[in-house]
Amino acid sequence: MHDLQPKHIKLNKEEKTKLLLKFNVSLSQFPKISLIDPSLVGGNFSIGDLVRILRKDEEGTELEYFRVVVK
Repeated sequence: MHDLQPKHIKLNKEEKTKLLLKFNVSLSQFPKISLIDPSLVGGNFSIGDLVRILRKDEEGTELEYFRVVVK
């Protein structure tokens, strides 16, 4: 993984369920990321997984973004 590429972390079933309940949303309402996206290569991701993306802003604060893996 490149130093500038944000971390992509696969959520387990429990984390996924908690997140869906916390925001009261369904999986289809999350933004999507393709399974063939270069950032997911080698990460053991599959369709339907929820991915936490950790990006840093200008001040260095880590921000969370979420994507659901699609075909």
